[in-house]
Amino acid sequence: MKNKKMTRREALRNLGLLTAGVFAFSPSVMACATKTQDNKSIDKATPSPVGALALPAVPIATLSNGVKLPRLGLGTFLQPDNDVCKASCLAALKAGYRHIDTAHAYNDEEGVGRAIMESGIPREEICLVSKLWVSDYGADGHTLKAIDEMLARLQTDYVDVLYVHQPVGEVLAAWKEMEQAYKQGKVKALGISNFDYPDPECDAIFDEIVKNSEIKPHIMQVECHPYAQRLDVKKKIAPYNLQLECWYPLGGKWSNGVILKDEVINKIASARGKSAAQIILRWHLQEGHSAIPGSTNPAHIQENINIFDFELTDDEMAQIRALNKEQRLYTATYQQTKGFANGPRM
Repeated sequence: MKNKKMTRREALRNLGLLTAGVFAFSPSVMACATKTQDNKSIDKATPSPVGALALPAVPIATLSNGVKLPRLGLGTFLQPDNDVCKASCLAALKAGYRHIDTAHAYNDEEGVGRAIMESGIPREEICLVSKLWVSDYGADGHTLKAIDEMLARLQTDYVDVLYVHQPVGEVLAAWKEMEQAYKQGKVKALGISNFDYPDPECDAIFDEIVKNSEIKPHIMQVECHPYAQRLDVKKKIAPYNLQLECWYPLGGKWSNGVILKDEVINKIASARGKSAAQIILRWHLQEGHSAIPGSTNPAHIQENINIFDFELTDDEMAQIRALNKEQRLYTATYQQTKGFANGPRM
């Protein structure tokens, strides 16, 4: 019997991946794609004006190859369609965001591309990030073709960061073709996403890419929030100078707001006159993370970037660190995730 073809969205939903973070961030850097000689992990904030608008002072990470990455970005996971995604991105760009995270699997890259085109903001001032889906992995030009198709959907000739979305299937073949795209200038930095499954096979793929690739990854994206602070992941990636980027930075839609309702976080928020989301995002930035919460609500998008007029004290940071339970909200196993590789190419 022939298996029914499964869409990317259905596959993600089946594994519990269709859950969104809650809000967004805002950057202020002008040159995400600009390489420098300074390879420090974290730079000070560098605000830059767009017309008469002074952008929020979002901290900047300098990746190991010199690419600049604003450490607060708008995630576009679970945007319902391209039109809504375009509106969300335009609201974010208006608020000062200059980092947008999307993916082939999200089915909203066209909306992101249209927003950037319509915003009037020069492309080089926006850090554009996307991810290849498992069906995009392959050799003999398959992944290179998928990258060209992605660029067409985004209406651009390069992305600032390109991830492999999951460590399954023909991921090593995909990485080799991503290296070619990097050399061609179609990709400015390379990343690995969800390479944190506690499985020997996943560990072996991680080791192969970070140790033996011609072009090593510059950034790694995983679930991370106050209830799962991923101390083991931080220790694992430290020798390879990988920037940590966090999805579900506020807990995600399917968490029912459990972290946003946390008593400790809300006590700090009340004392500061801030929302729980603002306290959590401020914690992420002071921990050195990059965070990409998502939202379709312009008020939430604006709220999430209004976090640069205060700093958490050492005591407040310690209180939030003490909430760590390493309690992940995404619980699919590596073996379940490998099922992504068994379906037809999309």
